[in-house]
Amino acid sequence: MLHILSITVPIYLLMGLGYLAGQRGWFTKAETRVLGRFVIQLALPALMFQALSSRRVGEILNGGFLLAYALGSLALMLFGFLLAWRVKRRGIAPSAYFGLGMSASNSGFVGYPIVVQFLGPVAAVAMALTMLVENLVMIPFAVALADGDNSSKVWSATLWRTLKRLALNPLILSIVAGLGVSLAGLALPDPVARAVGLLANASSAVALFVIGGSLVGLQLRGRLADIATVALGKLLLHPLAVLALLWLLPIDGPLRAAAVAFAAMPMLSIYPILAQRHGEESFTAAVLLLAMVLSFVTITGWLWVLKEGLGWA
Repeated sequence: MLHILSITVPIYLLMGLGYLAGQRGWFTKAETRVLGRFVIQLALPALMFQALSSRRVGEILNGGFLLAYALGSLALMLFGFLLAWRVKRRGIAPSAYFGLGMSASNSGFVGYPIVVQFLGPVAAVAMALTMLVENLVMIPFAVALADGDNSSKVWSATLWRTLKRLALNPLILSIVAGLGVSLAGLALPDPVARAVGLLANASSAVALFVIGGSLVGLQLRGRLADIATVALGKLLLHPLAVLALLWLLPIDGPLRAAAVAFAAMPMLSIYPILAQRHGEESFTAAVLLLAMVLSFVTITGWLWVLKEGLGWA
């Protein structure tokens, strides 16, 4: 357990530093968002390109991983949506965000810094695979569902518009470029490779600082039962669903542990931003805050299960 805590405690200390900097006014919200854009637009794409371009395609495109992670995530999306829509009698849009909160992880800002310490370099490959699922399946599906509201014409138009935006996403472009370089068997010139490496190395610390700063001003208020349901569903049920599917699919080695570890992370940091257009930003921001607070305990527990209980790491 001390080994697990030596991984998780520094991560949350950096988040705490980001929160303190934001609360004390050392960094404004606008300045924190600029740092976040640096991570999303440059540092994380560099990290993914570096990880994918330096490996053979056969090591990267793991069908079992993608299938287990996608099916486990979709199962939680459907569970959350039906729970909100049928049981709690919420509207289509709130129900869609209920499901998205339970099923889409913060793979880049929180997941990678933890998993890379836990499993090593394979974490970057696993992050790229989880981001494919999140960006090409989970987010487009949830946004289209929330916008469509039972209208197939609007639903399909929204889905197409979302996919077109993703086609220009630096994270997706870096995955495609990394796979292309790997497939072609090319190598970057040494100065370029070093520059990419420097950018990649900047991603973890800055991302964690940004996550902490983004929590400043968030409050837990209203619909507390719903907030707790989504947060606990994400932190406990999502990794459990992926774990159940991994028993059925032939995945060996550290990628198996990485799939569960990434599923155990809190929901993506843009969760409240996506929900703004439907008036759900206060609810989703409260969910994000509670999930981040509880995740120290739950992630520590999941890492212990993977290492000591299952022997997967």
